[in-house]
Amino acid sequence: MASRAIEGRMKRWQEQRWLLDAVIRTVGINWDQNRIASKSKPGGEVAEADFSRVARRIKKFDDVHREFAAAARKRQAKAAEYVEQGRLISAGESYIAAALLWASSCWPLIEISEELHASEKQMNDCYANFIRYAPHHIEKVEVPFQGGFLPAYLHLPHKPQAGEKFGCIISIGGMDGSKENMVAIYGDRFLSRGLGVLAIDGPGQAESASRGIFFTESNFGEAGLAIHEWLSGHAHIDTGRLAIRSSSFGSYFGTVAAAALGDRIKGYAVTGVCQEPGCYTIFNMASPTFKARFMFMSGYEDEAAFDAFCEKIDLRPYAPKIKCAYMAIAGEDDQLSPIEHTEHLFTLIKAPKRLVIYEGANHGVGDAQSVENGEDKNTLLADWLVDRINGKPFRSERVWVDTSGRTTATAYDV
Repeated sequence: MASRAIEGRMKRWQEQRWLLDAVIRTVGINWDQNRIASKSKPGGEVAEADFSRVARRIKKFDDVHREFAAAARKRQAKAAEYVEQGRLISAGESYIAAALLWASSCWPLIEISEELHASEKQMNDCYANFIRYAPHHIEKVEVPFQGGFLPAYLHLPHKPQAGEKFGCIISIGGMDGSKENMVAIYGDRFLSRGLGVLAIDGPGQAESASRGIFFTESNFGEAGLAIHEWLSGHAHIDTGRLAIRSSSFGSYFGTVAAAALGDRIKGYAVTGVCQEPGCYTIFNMASPTFKARFMFMSGYEDEAAFDAFCEKIDLRPYAPKIKCAYMAIAGEDDQLSPIEHTEHLFTLIKAPKRLVIYEGANHGVGDAQSVENGEDKNTLLADWLVDRINGKPFRSERVWVDTSGRTTATAYDV
């Protein structure tokens, strides 16, 4: 539960707090987006089962941290038992599940506090133990950034041999994501395609916020350059084969980074978009948790000052600076960012580009027949980025996926 000062920080949070709890009691923890599936899937069956049990116990917002933390402790203890028994594969599966549970327990904590730091320590401890038993090679990373460090994990398909180099995907999550839930323990789409993945908490995201590194409208550009510099110094990364993938509000973060990196990267791709200039819809018409969380991510305590700041959150100045191939996969009925803003953004991008819109789909590109019948969005994204890294040419186009799953492509004039 947030302190009284935090609870009183935002007008709509106070006015709709009772309604938020009523919605959670009625709909469940997926009231604002498909949180359980997206945050548990990287941990495989063990994590998915734990998250499903937690979801059944959450009846109000204040339950979220407590129930996730309780499940994390239980899974963490089970992992330690597996180690004692010499069941190391099972230990690894339980440690990543515990790390993901701890990460989700941090999400509702929208102020820097001892409780947040303690939960993040447990999360980091669990992930460190997962690294010991993981089925692929993982390195803990600290990227120097403006006098501090952005926390990250570098995942490689296997332990590199002398002189071996990998192309790499820079993975940037959304508002609610974290470095722990970006790479799957089994069957990861990029690792299985022979690429490394740098999963990072950028400015304002997850652990970076608790370190006092907050989001500004432009600092993902500097973060992108810092990430590139770090990757350039790694003996096993081929910096001629880099790309960025992101999701949700990462469509803002990643676009700013891509604009700063120019032709240093081969491609950028995102699923789900938050590209409305000023972000009025997500912060004033959607669940009040979005705005409360982003005020924390941006280091604002005064709502009026934050509202003024939001006017600077605008991708239109960055779009013409993009030089790499650019793809967005979006839902026609995105409830957090009306699709017309992304349509307009694409008119400003002069680089090779592809906009894929699923008919009737929501922000998460789900809950629609077009999604059920069309190509899986994450497979589409992974294959498209691999083709860009490998230099395969493509046509700039807008692709419409209808309810039957059939696609209609219209070429862009570039």
